[in-house]
Amino acid sequence: MGGSMISSFRSFRQDSSVLNQRVKPGTAKRMLAFAVPYRSLLVLFLFVVILDAAIGVVNPLIYRDIINNGMLKGNAPLIVKLALLVAGFGLLDAVFGLTQSYLSAKIGARIVLSLRTKLFEHIQQMPLAFFTRAQTGALVSRLNNDVSGARTAFTDILSNVIGNIITVVLILGAMFALSWRITLAGLVLIPLFVLPARFWGRKLQAITRESYNLNATMNSLMVERFNVAGAQLAKLFGRRQDENTEFKSKATRVSDIGVKSAVYGRLFFTAMMLMAMLATALAYGWGGVLAVKHTLDVGTVVALVSYLARLYVPLVGLSNIQVSVMTALVSFERVFEVLDLAPMIQEKPGAVPIPAGPATITFDHVSFRYPTASEVSLASLEAIAVPDKTPEKTVLYDISFTAEPGQLVALVGPSGAGKTTITQLVPRLYDVQSGSISVDGIDVRDAQLDSLHQCIGVVTQDAHLFHDTIRANLAYAKPDATDAELTEALRAAQILPLVSSLPKGVETLVGERGYRFSGGEKQRLAIARLLLKAPDIVILDEATAHLDSESEAAIQKALETALARRTSIVIAHRLSTILKADQILVVQDGRIVQRGTHAELLEEQGVYADLYQRQFASPEPSLEPAP
Repeated sequence: MGGSMISSFRSFRQDSSVLNQRVKPGTAKRMLAFAVPYRSLLVLFLFVVILDAAIGVVNPLIYRDIINNGMLKGNAPLIVKLALLVAGFGLLDAVFGLTQSYLSAKIGARIVLSLRTKLFEHIQQMPLAFFTRAQTGALVSRLNNDVSGARTAFTDILSNVIGNIITVVLILGAMFALSWRITLAGLVLIPLFVLPARFWGRKLQAITRESYNLNATMNSLMVERFNVAGAQLAKLFGRRQDENTEFKSKATRVSDIGVKSAVYGRLFFTAMMLMAMLATALAYGWGGVLAVKHTLDVGTVVALVSYLARLYVPLVGLSNIQVSVMTALVSFERVFEVLDLAPMIQEKPGAVPIPAGPATITFDHVSFRYPTASEVSLASLEAIAVPDKTPEKTVLYDISFTAEPGQLVALVGPSGAGKTTITQLVPRLYDVQSGSISVDGIDVRDAQLDSLHQCIGVVTQDAHLFHDTIRANLAYAKPDATDAELTEALRAAQILPLVSSLPKGVETLVGERGYRFSGGEKQRLAIARLLLKAPDIVILDEATAHLDSESEAAIQKALETALARRTSIVIAHRLSTILKADQILVVQDGRIVQRGTHAELLEEQGVYADLYQRQFASPEPSLEPAP
């Protein structure tokens, strides 16, 4: 009875507002499809549930025999035998209960593993545009809360709903066989059980919903203040006391709602126990009168009381069955919503690999616009769940150029001109709307994605490092890298002396987003990661932006070696870094407005010459390329 009461209590804490939601047709069928691979476990589970319910029906009948044929007839040996039988069945009941809990948990865990893995793999396939729009917290919530909610609801349906139905059917059958009059009287009391349960259930649902919201608000505050950037901002603006006051206010509300939840939970259990006592009083009162009149034996009265104690809790649990089922359907639908969002960037059937070796990159009359929200994302995953009506805007117009093997092609121009967008099209982070981009004559849309990404190495302006060791961050580019290869990559990136001076060397944790290192140090670690990968195509998005003059000179020397015999596209705001580029493309308003070498563009006059003059008002001879 205790386990059933706990299950019923948990089901009443589920949010009844799900009943107002509409789920897509076929959601239930898809939900059950995830359970099909575990049908043998489901059959075993149902068999155990039936056996467990049967024991619950048999025991009261044994109590009746103990009283009628043992106590009243003075048959001590029979009493001992039946008492031992009750103990044996009690032990079996405990075993079956544990087995039932284990099987339902295992089935739920298997389903969650399958669902969570499939969802993670699907999200990994989404294009970059998806991640620029979707909230990270919303995605994590789908993987954690919604998938776990689906598991909880699914296991509740298994252990609570199905188990309760079987238990109620068997108990009612036995009770009607013993005394249909007392059984009907007991059923009349059902509203006295259900109505208080539903009343306190609604209170619990409201409290639970408020508790989730308050916890989410408090957690959001902690996440924002405990990451490095948030902590730095809070310290720089000197609002520590205000932060403490705000957190204490939110934490106090969470604490208060916790107390209220505990009180309401206790009231729920108290109301259930009071109703059970009322039913027991009825059975003993009426049954006792019938026993005195010899129209009903004493053993049967005791058996009926025992049945009533087992009947009401499953009935109360079944009164909330709709919420349990809808909770499961809504949780699964939120997961299916993401699974049904097809990735914009997909590998074509029959895609061809890009061969290793020197590569030629060709942009052929490329025009591009960023995809709209409806094309790549879901409103429910974004900050504000409203349709994005921003008009489509083309950001690149008729871009054509070729980067030959061993060449360094530089992209320069004002911010927002489209330089980074051009580099993002090469590894196919986005697909073009018109024109084509090819690597060694293979359109990137016809190439195998793994081979395309394998031949390209990128270092961005804001190098990202995982919260892991230096070794793990470098090995992300080459998992089977040896210590010698790691050391050589660090040496070439001019950061080996720093790493060697650390107490733990390459086993040093870099911290969240690499914040334990300076901007220049992070950039050199990212360059070391690139060198370790040794790709055929290198893309540098202002990779030396965070370096001082001394480090920049060292890195430029390292990059000259790293870029040798490789096709390179470099975005540069500091023109001193691309004076020796084989081809400089000046991008403005999404168009290439000038192209040529440094000397040719200076002589030509125009945008490039203006940018150069602004950066070097007093030109230093040392900045000119060597003859």
